[in-house]
Amino acid sequence: MVATRDALPSTRNSVTHKFAVSRNEGYLTIGLYADGRPGEIFIKMAKEGSTMSGMCQAFCRAFSIALQYGLTVEDAVVRFKGMRFEPMGPTSNPEIPEASSIVDYVARYLELHYGSRRW
Repeated sequence: MVATRDALPSTRNSVTHKFAVSRNEGYLTIGLYADGRPGEIFIKMAKEGSTMSGMCQAFCRAFSIALQYGLTVEDAVVRFKGMRFEPMGPTSNPEIPEASSIVDYVARYLELHYGSRRW
C-alpha cells in the first residue's frame, strides 16, 4: 500500500482563531479543503523566536502533513488531546476553559469544530 498526499489547492479557505493558554497568546489558522475538512494548521505565537514558537511550527508542519496523508481529525484528537506540558492552565475560550498544553488546546478546538463531521 502506498500512501498518497492530498495537497491543498493553492487558494483555499481558512479559519483563524485567537487564543491564549496561561497568558501565552497565539493565533491558530486552519486551512480547509473545498469540502470544509482541515488540511493544514498554523500556530503563530506572540513570542517570536521562542523555543515554544519553534516547537509549535514543527508540530504544525508534522500535523498538516499527517492530515494530507489521511490522518483523520478524530485520530489526531486521540493522539494529541491531554498532552501535558507548559504552558498550561486557563484559556481565553469559554468552550475550553482549561488546557494542559497548547497541543491539547489545538486538539480540543479541532474536536469541537471539526471532529464530528463525516467527510
